[in-house]
Amino acid sequence: MSITYSSSTKISADQAINLYIRSTLGERRPIHNRQAFENMFQHANLIVSAWDEDKLVGISRTLTDFSYVAYLSDLAVDVQYQKQGIGKQLIEQTKLHLEEGCMLVLLAAPKAREYYGPLGFEQHPSAWTLKKASK
Repeated sequence: MSITYSSSTKISADQAINLYIRSTLGERRPIHNRQAFENMFQHANLIVSAWDEDKLVGISRTLTDFSYVAYLSDLAVDVQYQKQGIGKQLIEQTKLHLEEGCMLVLLAAPKAREYYGPLGFEQHPSAWTLKKASK
């Protein structure tokens, strides 16, 4: 198995939804709202994908200014491909697109909290989140 990575391959909403379901990230994303997925991918600044031939097996989706901060909003790897370094490589490929010194931040899902520490991420207890912005 040879995994290839791309930051230029177009990913359809259907491909993304299918992967999110296969990665368990679908538990926390609007997989039943195709329009939301189209918007998520249309408005992201940086998407890196992992492919096993023509099968999408991983995604890193980032919102960023490329200079100061990048928010890694989604890191999804097909459960059948996990524990093979694909998630780590997706993060490394994402970092290659950012200027040196740009912070990469994320909100870890409860199941993934132990994953990020060994990759160099630090947990910050002072983070604040607004669940849903109101107009």
